[in-house]
Amino acid sequence: MTDMTQTHEPQVDSRDVIADYDAIQRVVQLCLDGEAKGDVAKLQEAFHAEARMFGDLAGTRYDGPIQLLFDMATDGPADTGNYQARILSIIQEGDAATAVVAEEGYWGTVSFVDFLSLCRIEGTWKIVNKTFAHTGGEPPA
Repeated sequence: MTDMTQTHEPQVDSRDVIADYDAIQRVVQLCLDGEAKGDVAKLQEAFHAEARMFGDLAGTRYDGPIQLLFDMATDGPADTGNYQARILSIIQEGDAATAVVAEEGYWGTVSFVDFLSLCRIEGTWKIVNKTFAHTGGEPPA
């Protein structure tokens, strides 16, 4: 009987893993900095032009093009004095990645957990989807 199993040893260069991680982290940080300061140029650099956003904020659904986020950032930057954001995790395989982010003190009291999907497109990492969960606080009127 012939053994049909094969062992595959992945050929991953640790420099590639670190470079990819750093590139993904940079894009996610651009998003956070853009939201904090209402800097749409940073948000546009971080997100793919056709990216989408999905989530609920205090009973209102925000499901649509990423322009919704850009408009919200322009109208009311997240950092009103005590905004904090942390990248909790980044997982990457090939040209696909996910990042989980916690945001606290958004508009003063609001907290979110964001789930970001990223793709490397033509050599550049872009966020293609933002799904968020409102985890606390009340948005401003």
